[in-house]
Amino acid sequence: MATTETQTKIGEITPSEWELMRIVWTKQTIYSRELIELLQQKREWSESTIKTLLRRLVKKGLLTTEKEDRRFKYTALVSEADAMNETTQQLFDHLCAMKQGATLYHLIDHLTLSQADIKQLQQLLATKLTTAPAQVACDCLPDECHCD
Repeated sequence: MATTETQTKIGEITPSEWELMRIVWTKQTIYSRELIELLQQKREWSESTIKTLLRRLVKKGLLTTEKEDRRFKYTALVSEADAMNETTQQLFDHLCAMKQGATLYHLIDHLTLSQADIKQLQQLLATKLTTAPAQVACDCLPDECHCD
């Protein structure tokens, strides 16, 4: 489900909201009572805190809510993959282009990856190697670089 930053506010998701969204993405559709119970198993958050987070996520365009009888049902309006990809892209957009490779190396070095993930990365890197520049230029300041 593709989305754009103008429709939702993915870049404004707080760590607490990410935690809530991960449950919604896993369950796909969830009632507030179940969501509150699941979150309270993980965190010592009050019911009112969780309801506040839900309202914020609805306001940011990331969740939709539907009232069924006396219960509220929540569904994500953006896919987990879209949210992760957009957030990661936003982070890398803020880094010096020259240092993105080192940052990615550090990230991969500290992640647990499946063999399938590693094979996909190897294939992608082999393809990118054929057109990669010898060095990526610094993009911090025009005509001036102190990134070495």
